[in-house]
Amino acid sequence: MKTYISILRGINVSGKRMIKMSDLQTLYESLGFKNIHTYIQSGNVVFQFKKSKTAELATKISKLINDKYNFEVPVLVIETDELRLILENNPFVNTRKEDSTKLHVTFLANEPDKTEISKISGNFSPDEYVISGKTIYLFCPNGYGNTKLNNNFFESKLKLTATTRNRKTCNELLKIAESIEEN
Repeated sequence: MKTYISILRGINVSGKRMIKMSDLQTLYESLGFKNIHTYIQSGNVVFQFKKSKTAELATKISKLINDKYNFEVPVLVIETDELRLILENNPFVNTRKEDSTKLHVTFLANEPDKTEISKISGNFSPDEYVISGKTIYLFCPNGYGNTKLNNNFFESKLKLTATTRNRKTCNELLKIAESIEEN
């Protein structure tokens, strides 16, 4: 069994697209996933399943949610090792030692095209970002809720699905995934 982390975009926000975590867990069970753990109400689910392509798992989860709830939910799935590397390679931690409460990670469905990346321009100060593969590292000293560098911005510029989590959530998801793997 392989451990995966799924990150759903835009559920349980402002009373819209509501899915209880217990219902989400039942949905995952119906797909044959095992050792399912949810973390907070924003659609973070750690689970185990046979070795599979993460994009295929994301498609299965998204389709089942759409079938049951009649709304689309973008889903990104990553492996434990990938999340570990993302956290270890954060440039705002490794070189600058920024306040971890001001750090976020935007997960992308695919690696963005260099042409699309080059279209991102403007002064976003004091906010900063670094794109690395399928990851965007964000430093938002005034908080993520006050930045222009949000999911909608990156999705429109990069033409990819994006969803963002704060550093604390990413660390907790990694802890859950590692504890599942140990058992």
